[in-house]
Amino acid sequence: MDNELTYTIIGCALKVHSKLGPGLLESVYQKALMIELDNECLLAEEEVPLEVIYDGYNLGVGFRMDILVENEVVLELKSVSSLEKVHFKQLQTYLKLANKPIGYLINFNSESLRIGHEINRITNVNYHE
Repeated sequence: MDNELTYTIIGCALKVHSKLGPGLLESVYQKALMIELDNECLLAEEEVPLEVIYDGYNLGVGFRMDILVENEVVLELKSVSSLEKVHFKQLQTYLKLANKPIGYLINFNSESLRIGHEINRITNVNYHE
């Protein structure tokens, strides 16, 4: 995983938060973050469908990843009073189903964004190229 890529992504999130502050809907932060990622010339897709395969059967599109950057990094955005265990598990499941190496869970509803608190790096231990 390219550390420069993740550093740039975090920088974009920090810029969005510094300009908008807390208290807005997740969708607002998502649109703003897409603009910042584009400004950095990063390939980013939003609302990426994620199919669920069970025992060889395609159950259809079960989920949507908020943002996928450079087809490697999944961004799961929140605007909640505090992150819960279920939010971390959600991102872990997305990484597993999409077979992506890394993701960030970012909660914009805070006075400041701190790594390890509002910005959380999650790795996919089952990732295979």
